[in-house]
Amino acid sequence: MPELPEVEITARRLDTALRAATIESALAPGLNALKTFDPPLSALEGRQIVSVGRRGKQFVIEVSGGLALLVHLMSAGRLQLYDKRAGPRDRTSRLLLRISADGSGGSGGAAPARELRMREFGTKQAAWVKLLPVDEIDDEELIATLGPEAWPQPPEDLKALLHASRPLHTLLRDQRVIAGIGRSWVDEILWTARLSPFKRGSDLSDEEALALREAIATVLDGAIEHYERVVTLPIPDKLPLPLQVHRKAGEPCPRCSATIEAVHYEDYVMCYCPAEQTAGKVLKDRRLSRLLK
Repeated sequence: MPELPEVEITARRLDTALRAATIESALAPGLNALKTFDPPLSALEGRQIVSVGRRGKQFVIEVSGGLALLVHLMSAGRLQLYDKRAGPRDRTSRLLLRISADGSGGSGGAAPARELRMREFGTKQAAWVKLLPVDEIDDEELIATLGPEAWPQPPEDLKALLHASRPLHTLLRDQRVIAGIGRSWVDEILWTARLSPFKRGSDLSDEEALALREAIATVLDGAIEHYERVVTLPIPDKLPLPLQVHRKAGEPCPRCSATIEAVHYEDYVMCYCPAEQTAGKVLKDRRLSRLLK
């Protein structure tokens, strides 16, 4: 799933490219993608894009006339700008915003016909978009229930936010607790803070909470700075994530050279350094646990 750093850099690049561009037409080929019907998607025709921004992991595309698209890519979606229209055989398109050829697109001059495309890979078709009055975005349930943003300033009351008898790995991915962190970056943050993914939030000391807050800032700052250097339009399907431990099971820890271990769940993998995060203890792999039952 695209997380805060990936959504942030995508929003920045699209905002620069599309600010003041005019929408020629809007289509939703994905059967389940459009979750609202009033106003209709056709209401976007002829409107200018005011901004492309982010709330947590969601995009907010504001257009003239007081409307906005709220876009949630879920686990397999992408939001990308193309210099040509999608072909009839394109099975990945869920939303198509066709940009007028004479739109300035933020460049101050004529621009070619382009298309902002929400694409989704796989068969789940879980990504979605809602067209709402811009003044109703904050009241939308997904946005209204978001916790404080993890970036650019992690919440100062982090210890209080995480004070629950749930593992840190779970708490930090809960968007109602803190917004923007997901499966990739939570591994990086906990490794940076040298904290066990299974440590309970209610067991955090003041020193550990401070280390965790600093790790959130360091990791997310570093990821976004990395993307600023290497990501340009067209945005690739897979961004070059600057990962240290996530997806690195079996490799040496970059700090201490101990072997990175992993706990496999049904649809994701949690990676950690046992030497620095779990006092040398290798956590039980859930795949083996299921096989032994």
